[in-house]
Amino acid sequence: MTPSEAFVETLVANGVTDMFGIMGSAFMDAMDIFAPAGIRLVPVVHEQGAAHMADGYARVSGRHGVVIGQNGPGISNCVTGIAAAYWAHSPVVIVTPEAGTNGIGLGGFQECHQLPMFQEFTKYQGHVTHPARMAEYTGRCFDRAMSEMGPTQLNIPRDYFYGEIECEIPEPSRLDRGPGGTKSLDEAAELLAGAKFPVIVSGGGVVMADGVEECKALAERLGAPVVNSYQHNDSFPASHPLWCGPLGYQGSKAGMKLIAQADVVVALGTRLGPFGTLPQHGLDYWPKNAKIIQIDADHKMLGLVKKIAVGICGDAKAAAEALSERLAGRELACDATKASRADQIASEKAAWEKELDEWTHEKDPFSLDAIEEARGERPFSGGEYLHPRQVLRELEKAMPEDVMVSTDIGNINAVAHSYLRFEKPRSFFAPMSFGNCGYALPTIIGAKAAAPHRPAIAYAGDGAWGMSLMETMTAVRENIPVTAVVFHNRQWGAEKKNQVEFYNRRFVAGELDNQSFAEIGRAMGAEGITVDRLEDVGPALKKAVEMQMNEGKTCIIEVMCTRELGDPFRRDALKKPVRLLEKYQDYV
Repeated sequence: MTPSEAFVETLVANGVTDMFGIMGSAFMDAMDIFAPAGIRLVPVVHEQGAAHMADGYARVSGRHGVVIGQNGPGISNCVTGIAAAYWAHSPVVIVTPEAGTNGIGLGGFQECHQLPMFQEFTKYQGHVTHPARMAEYTGRCFDRAMSEMGPTQLNIPRDYFYGEIECEIPEPSRLDRGPGGTKSLDEAAELLAGAKFPVIVSGGGVVMADGVEECKALAERLGAPVVNSYQHNDSFPASHPLWCGPLGYQGSKAGMKLIAQADVVVALGTRLGPFGTLPQHGLDYWPKNAKIIQIDADHKMLGLVKKIAVGICGDAKAAAEALSERLAGRELACDATKASRADQIASEKAAWEKELDEWTHEKDPFSLDAIEEARGERPFSGGEYLHPRQVLRELEKAMPEDVMVSTDIGNINAVAHSYLRFEKPRSFFAPMSFGNCGYALPTIIGAKAAAPHRPAIAYAGDGAWGMSLMETMTAVRENIPVTAVVFHNRQWGAEKKNQVEFYNRRFVAGELDNQSFAEIGRAMGAEGITVDRLEDVGPALKKAVEMQMNEGKTCIIEVMCTRELGDPFRRDALKKPVRLLEKYQDYV
C-alpha cells in the first residue's frame, strides 16, 4: 500500500469517522481517500476552532478527537486549542504534516519546527521517521492518547505520504485499568471506616472512567456529601440528595460549608488543582486537618497539590467499587450519624438555593453604580439591560433534558458555575486550567458532531464571543446545529473587575462597543434572537433548542446584560499598585 493508505487505514482501525481542520496540500494525498474510508473532514473557519471541536468531540464520545491542518501556520493556529485539551485530559490526536525532508532547514514556504510548539501540551509526540513506519507511528499516537488521557501529536513530513510500502495495520491497544494496589485500598478503607464526617470530591476522572454509579454507591454507603471538582459539574447527578455542587470559583456555598467539616476527604479522580480549591464567597473552606484519600489514574498527581494520607493509583470507577466492597457489611463510625448528616446536607443546600433565588444582582459599589447607570439607558433593541444572575437562573430553569453545555472564560460564565446542574456525565465542557477565550462555541460544535441527538448549548461573553463567532459559519455550513447564548455586557468583565478592585476604576482596553450579535448570526445563516426582557429568557432558549433539534438550525441568543460584575477570579493574583516615579503618583 501507499503510506497515505497506511495512514488512513490506521485511522479506520481506531474508529475515526470525523476529523476537524482546514484542507492543505501537505496531506492532500491522504485527504483524497478520506471519503471512501468513511471519514468526514469537517472544514472549519480557523484551526484553533478545529482543535476545540476535536476536544469537545472526545469529551462527549470518550473516543479520539482528531484535528489536522496545513503545515506551518495551519498547525501553529492549533496550539491554544491543544493546550486546552491537555488540561481537560482529552484524547485528542493532532496530525501535523510538516515541510518535506528534502527542504527542511532551508527556510522554505510554511516551514517551521512543529514538535517544539506542542511539547508542553502533549502526552506523546510521534515523528514519522520513514514512510514504512507510517502505520506504526499513527497507531502509537492513538494508543497513547487513550492510555495517557491527553493529546498526542503525529508529525509527518509531507513527502512521506507518497511511495509504496509493506506494513501491517496495528490493532488498537487499550489499557484495562485496575482499582489500585491492595495495600493502599485497604488503608483507605480503614480510614473511611473510622471517619465521622467523610466527604467525596468527584472529579473529571469519574466522568472519564464512566464511574458515576460507583461514586454514588460509595457516597450512599457513607452517607457522604459529594461535591464536584472545579468545572466538572457533570461528575455527579444534581438531583441526588447527596449532591452539594461544585467547589472553587463561583461554586456552591453548601458544598464549601460541608467539606469544611470533613475529617476524611475522598478525592476521586481529581488532582485537587489549586484554582479549584481556593477560598470563595469569603470562605476559606478547605479542611486543613482532614485526612485525604486521593485516587488518580496518573501516579504523578498523587499528593502533588495537597498533602495526602493515602494515594491510590487506579481507575476512579474501579477504585470506588473496590472501596465499597471493603466497606460492605462493616460497621462504620459514620453510620450512627447518617440521618443527622442527611438533614444537615439538605439544610445547607436549601439555604444556598434560597440565597441564589434572592441574589438577583451583584451588591458591590461598582455593580450598584452600573445598575443605576443601566436604568437610564436602553440597549439597541429597545428593552432593558438584565441582571446576569437573574438571566442565569432563568436559563437554568429552561434547560432541556440531556443537555450539553460549554462555557467560555469570563465573569458571567464563571458565575454560571453556580447555576449549571447536570444529571449525566459528559455534559459540561469548560476550558479548565488553561482558561482561554474562544472555547465555548467550537467545543460545543464538536460535542454536537459526536452526539447529534443531544441538545448543545454554548455560553460566552461578548469579548470571548468575538474570538470564535466565525465558527457559526461552520455550524451552518456543515449542518451541525447548536445554540449559543451570548451575554452582551459591552466589556471584558473578568479583567475589568481587577481594574475595579485594584486600579480605582481606571478602565484601559476593557470597554467593548459591539454590534448586534444576533444580526451578525443572521448574516452568517443562523437564526438570531435578542433578549432584553427577563420573561423572554426561558422562552428564547426553549425556542432555540426546538429549532436546533427539530429544524436543524443554529441560533444565536443575544442577552443584553448590565455591566455589573461578580467576584474577581483571584484576589491573590494582583497587588495594590505602588508608584515611585513622580509622574505616576496619582495612579494608585
